[in-house]
Amino acid sequence: MSTAVVPDLTTSSTKTIRNIPHWIGGKVVYGTSGRSSNVYNPATGHVQATLPLATRAELDAAVQAAQAAFPEWSSQPPLRRARVLFRFRELFEQHLDEFAALITSEHGKVLSDAKGEATRGLEVVEFATGIPQLLKGEFTEQVGSGIDSWSMRQPLGVVAGITPFNFPAMVPMWMFPIALACGNTFVLKPSERDPSPSILIAELLKEAGLPDGVFNVVHGDKEAVDAILEHPTIQAVSFVGSTPIAEYVYTHGTAHGKRVQALGGAKNHMIVMPDADLDQAADALVGAAYGSAGERCMAISVAVAVTNATADALIDKLAPRIAHLQVSPGTENNADIGPLVTGPHLDRVKGYVELGTKEGAMLVIDGRATALPRGEGFFLGACLFDHVKPEMRIYREEIFGPVLCIVRANTFETALKLINEHEYGNGTATWSASTSQSRSPWPSTASAAGSALSSATTPSTAPKASASTPALRPSPPAGPQESAPA
Repeated sequence: MSTAVVPDLTTSSTKTIRNIPHWIGGKVVYGTSGRSSNVYNPATGHVQATLPLATRAELDAAVQAAQAAFPEWSSQPPLRRARVLFRFRELFEQHLDEFAALITSEHGKVLSDAKGEATRGLEVVEFATGIPQLLKGEFTEQVGSGIDSWSMRQPLGVVAGITPFNFPAMVPMWMFPIALACGNTFVLKPSERDPSPSILIAELLKEAGLPDGVFNVVHGDKEAVDAILEHPTIQAVSFVGSTPIAEYVYTHGTAHGKRVQALGGAKNHMIVMPDADLDQAADALVGAAYGSAGERCMAISVAVAVTNATADALIDKLAPRIAHLQVSPGTENNADIGPLVTGPHLDRVKGYVELGTKEGAMLVIDGRATALPRGEGFFLGACLFDHVKPEMRIYREEIFGPVLCIVRANTFETALKLINEHEYGNGTATWSASTSQSRSPWPSTASAAGSALSSATTPSTAPKASASTPALRPSPPAGPQESAPA
């Protein structure tokens, strides 16, 4: 592709620094604001690209392009819009390796995680291709004397998405495929940390036959975000990020008359029961806690072990598994954990590790002392805390890094109460050999978390890892990694 060229992923610091453009009205537009942000290769710590930070005028140009394209696009039959998405799906699959390389280069996650992210995003595109059936309305004859009732589903107009760094392909694809399929036009503001996948998406949509102006990408910081939230033409905004910024986006956007979907912070727990198969539970925790360096929506950051004996045995199972995790650049075949996304975020996660020791938690495995790749990359090994208490900040706050906390509880009821009293809720899991034990509490506590997984396991039938449906994006209370105002 011409603009989102896959960067050279070698460790050389002498490679040409790319200039990443906006995408407005179906073409590349280079920034004119005079303000820019650096995009790093997390594996080397070196700047690999510069990113323009849009002015309100540049954001307005994207909105005007989207508004101009709306009448024709919205008047197309849903089947024709679906055909464009079918073609985009084919092109996306053809460029899957390219997407994975871009994600790994700018985010740092290992290539297998990057491909998995892209594939999950593609599933939403596949769902959106069924829009002709999904947009059917309803008709009821004679709801009253001489009165018929019917409903129609119609597009809103120009809508926008503001997305985070941790899934630079998947989260935008939660948003724009459905919006486009319904006849809306779209303005995307991706994270400044890893923006290139959005430009490649734009190029492939154009190649798939999407009319110019229907999909636009504008890079920026708080100025661009405020321009989106305040622009009178934009009808709706979807956001994924930290809770403080989600609250800001929601209150500011709705105050300007917009429909707003703002997904905020979370903290995910796994209860491990005394009867659980601990080998399987440990395998699940290693994948769920340390995959993508802990920078993902459904990372399990807290394991609640029921009884001290369970906790001791679980740690005995976890320790050798963690020791075998390979911390390497995401491009290496043997990599289990890649770098964190930026240097400031690495420092922030290390700060939480230091804080945990000061708060009195036992640091069983210190990832700072792990053998890490040489150079200036943003690497941190897997960390494991035991004897974590509910009042500790490392328990209350989202660390968003490769840090797993073990909390000990005397009973299942105590563990469940602990989870339900936590400020955040996204996903939960129970690891047990008892189906009744693992399933019975969740119907009455579903409101406490976005999703729940009950795993009744035996050596021959248990899953190797927990899984849940992505709902909210967990995040720390503040930090440089967010793609919206700080």
